[in-house]
Amino acid sequence: MPNSLPTDSVGSLQSVGVVTPQIIHFSEPLLLACGRTLSDYQIVYETYGTLNANKSNAVLICHALSGHHHAAGFHSMGDKRPGWWDAYIGPGKPIDTNKFFVVSLNNLGGCHGSTGPASINPETNKPWGPDFPKLRVRDWVASQALLADALGIEVWAAVIGGSLGGMQAMRWALQYPERVRHCVVIASALKLSAQNIAFNETARQAIVSDPNFCDGRYLEQNTLPREGLAVARMIGHITYLSDFAMGEKFGRDLRKGSFDIGSDAPVEFQIESYLRHQGDSFANSFDANSYLLITKALDYFDLARDYNDDPVAAFKLTKAKFLVISFSTDWRFAPERSHEIVNALIGANKAVSYAEIESQFGHDAFLLPDERYQQVFTRYLNGVSQSCV
Repeated sequence: MPNSLPTDSVGSLQSVGVVTPQIIHFSEPLLLACGRTLSDYQIVYETYGTLNANKSNAVLICHALSGHHHAAGFHSMGDKRPGWWDAYIGPGKPIDTNKFFVVSLNNLGGCHGSTGPASINPETNKPWGPDFPKLRVRDWVASQALLADALGIEVWAAVIGGSLGGMQAMRWALQYPERVRHCVVIASALKLSAQNIAFNETARQAIVSDPNFCDGRYLEQNTLPREGLAVARMIGHITYLSDFAMGEKFGRDLRKGSFDIGSDAPVEFQIESYLRHQGDSFANSFDANSYLLITKALDYFDLARDYNDDPVAAFKLTKAKFLVISFSTDWRFAPERSHEIVNALIGANKAVSYAEIESQFGHDAFLLPDERYQQVFTRYLNGVSQSCV
C-alpha cells in the first residue's frame, strides 16, 4: 500500500473543513478555438485558504478527465468523502492552505455545475447535448484566466495539475506567460500517444453504441446511456491502474462461484465486481456528452503543434519555473513522456526540477498518498511560498 498520510475528517486540523462551491456567471462572449462563441456561461469553483494583501499567494488547481471543483475538504459536517485531492491540499499539506489561496474549478464542458452539454442551451431551451461547442485545452485556460480576473488575481504563484490537468498547466505557461510564476506538471505529456488515443476512442465507441445514446440527445428522451458510459469508465479505470495494484487488491479472488468439479455456480472474480461497481457509479454521476467532449480535447492537445512541432520553441515563450513529476509504473503517461517535457525545458533554457516517484500504483499514483511524492511536492511549494511577499 502507499505510504500513508493522515486521514482527515471534517474537524481534522489538516482539513480545510466544510467548503461551499461558488458560481460565477459570465455574459461576455468567449471565442473558442473551434471558431464558435459561447455567449453565456457559468463556472463552479471552490477556494481554500486566504488571499494575501497583494494577491501573490494564489494557486490554481487544474483537474483531470473526470475531476471537478471539489478538490479538498467536505461539503457538509456529515460528509464522509473529502475532495479528490484532499491528501495534498490543506493546512500543513504540500499545497498548504496556511500559505496559499487555492482555487479549484470545474472546467467548461464538465457536468458538475459549470456550463456543459447537460446545461440548457438558451437558444433552444433544451439541453445542449451534442450541439455544445467542441473545446480545446486552450479554451479551458482562457476561461480560467477570466475567473482569475474576476477574483482579482493577476499572477498565479503556481498553476498545478495532474494528467490532463498538467496539460492545462503547461498551456497556461505558454498562453499567459506573465501570469504564471511556477508550473507544476504531474503524470502528464506534451501530447497523447497513439495508444492513449486508441483507448479513448474505444471508450467513446462504447458510449455511442449504447441504444440509449440517441445520437447524444438522451436527456431530451429522458434516458441515459448508462451501460455504454459504465463500460467506458471500466476501460479507462483499467488503464489508470498497474498490474500490481489490481493483483494486490484483488488477485484472482472469487466473489462467488467455485471451480470445484460438478459445480454449476457461475464464477465471478472480485475484479469483475469492482469494475462493474466503478462503471455503474460513474454512469450515475457523469454526463456521457461531457465524457466525449473532454476525451476529444485530451486527444487534440499537442503543446508543440503551433510551433512547428518543436516543444523547445514552444517553451521559449514561458517565464515560469517548472516542477515535473512522474511515476515509475504509470504506463498511461509513462516517465518517458515527462522526460520529453523536461528535455524540452532544458533545451529552452528554463528552470526545471524533476522527480520520478517509485510507485506500484500506475497512473492513479498521482492521486494517492505517498511519502516521497509528498516530500518533493512540499519542498518545492515551500520555495514557491517564500516568493509570495
